[in-house]
Order: sequence, then C-alpha cells, then structure tokens
Amino acid sequence: MTKAIIKTEKGDMTVSFYEQDAPKAVANFLKLAKEGFYNGVTFHRVIPNFMVQTGCPNSKSPETMHRAGTGGPGYHIDCELTGENQYHDRGVLSMAHAGRNTGGSQFFICHSRANTAHLDRNHTVFGKVIENVDIVDSIRQGDKITSIEVIED
Repeated sequence: MTKAIIKTEKGDMTVSFYEQDAPKAVANFLKLAKEGFYNGVTFHRVIPNFMVQTGCPNSKSPETMHRAGTGGPGYHIDCELTGENQYHDRGVLSMAHAGRNTGGSQFFICHSRANTAHLDRNHTVFGKVIENVDIVDSIRQGDKITSIEVIED
C-alpha cells in the first residue's frame, strides 16, 4: 500500500490512498508529489468545520497569489465516483474541481463528516489522513506544504 507524508508548516500528516476506488486520482497525486509540484503551495482556501484546500501552483508566489484557486497542472483528470470509499469524512482527501471531470492538482482535506456529506459522489475521494489528522484543524489560510514524501511498500 502506497502512503505519503504531507509535510506542512504545522506538522506532518501521513496519508493512505484509495487505489482501488480512485486509481487515476491517486496516480495523478503521486506523480505530482514525486515531481515536487506541491512543494511550496499554500492552503489557499480554509473553511472552518468544513475543509482546507491546496494544490494550486498560483499560490506559491506573491505575484500570482491573487489567482490562487484557479491553477492546475495544465490538464484535467476524470472524476471517479463509484468506489466503496466515495464518502467524505474527517481526514479524507478529495479532488477539488470546477465541474465534473475538471480536477487536476487541487485537493482538499475534510474537517468532519457533518459538513461534507453533500460532496459524496460529486468529488473524488482518493485517500485519508491516518496519522496526525489533528493538524488539519490547525491549518490556516496561507500555511504551506513544504514537501510530500511518497512511501511505496
């Protein structure tokens, strides 16, 4: 099972992936992580008791920060919504998108199930924080991902 450590200014979160349910989203995330795409991106959208969103390359520099939330890797991936684990809950990683099949690099991590159930089968769930999920609660807008370490078994 592939895992990753998302290293942030607030601490490190270990993530396991739903490779059976969302193989395209998982492969895309791992590819971008290994390339260093996520290094230095900020959490550009933080909504308490809902989610923290990151993955926009425009959030890396002050010159492009005003466009944070609009960027991606230059391509889109299809949504994967039929697997068993397509339910939003505390610590879940899910693809952000601007409409069906428009995901790319942006993703969010959920605070709880209470305010995210409406996202089920609308956004692709591709993993979950399995260690240090409390860090999600401490993330504020502007906090950075310093790097992501992929651990392949």
